[in-house]
Amino acid sequence: MPVFFVCAGLLGLLAAVLTANVGLMRGRKKIYLGDGGDKELETAIRAHGNLIEFVPLTLLVIYMASDFYGFRTVAILSVVLLAARVLHAGGMLGFIPYGRFVGAMGTTATLVVASVLLVLAGLGLKQY
Repeated sequence: MPVFFVCAGLLGLLAAVLTANVGLMRGRKKIYLGDGGDKELETAIRAHGNLIEFVPLTLLVIYMASDFYGFRTVAILSVVLLAARVLHAGGMLGFIPYGRFVGAMGTTATLVVASVLLVLAGLGLKQY
């Protein structure tokens, strides 16, 4: 579980960085509500929003799966989620070519795998 907690903490820090990015950009552009039609601010808002939309649920599902599956499974899911979210944010903000696509696929795959593992555990069909 230590890997899960480190990844969850780093994802929290990523959320804080993306929050600060939006706040600083709002101040610099003097746009205090919405995006004011500014594409750069809209992109920053969506990079933050997308993280907030997917990470809590995915972390919860991974955490719940940890009751049924071993350290390795939880660690792999946690690291893949962290890498995917960093890639996605970097891609959205224009720092990592193809990061948005790779990050979105990695996040979705992590959510799907962790969810399927929970379903299997719930049906008593868990694999160790």
